[in-house]
Amino acid sequence: MQDVDLPIGNPNLLIDLVTMKMPYGKYKGHTLCDIPEYYLVWMHGKGFPEGKLGMLLSTLYEIKLNGLEYLLTQLRKNKYS
Repeated sequence: MQDVDLPIGNPNLLIDLVTMKMPYGKYKGHTLCDIPEYYLVWMHGKGFPEGKLGMLLSTLYEIKLNGLEYLLTQLRKNKYS
């Protein structure tokens, strides 16, 4: 996996997590934030894909690993559902 600079303070990153759909794999068509943690752990072990999708999945992995899902839940409820 290639290192990607994360856009610190970019609210669009969180918006993408609650609006974008997984384009392939077991969870194809699911909103990224709905992908279960065990699948993200598996992807982390295999290596996230390159590019924006990989950066988003890696960010989602960190959010779920650190118990910060409430950030996405509130965003989804307030504006982007």
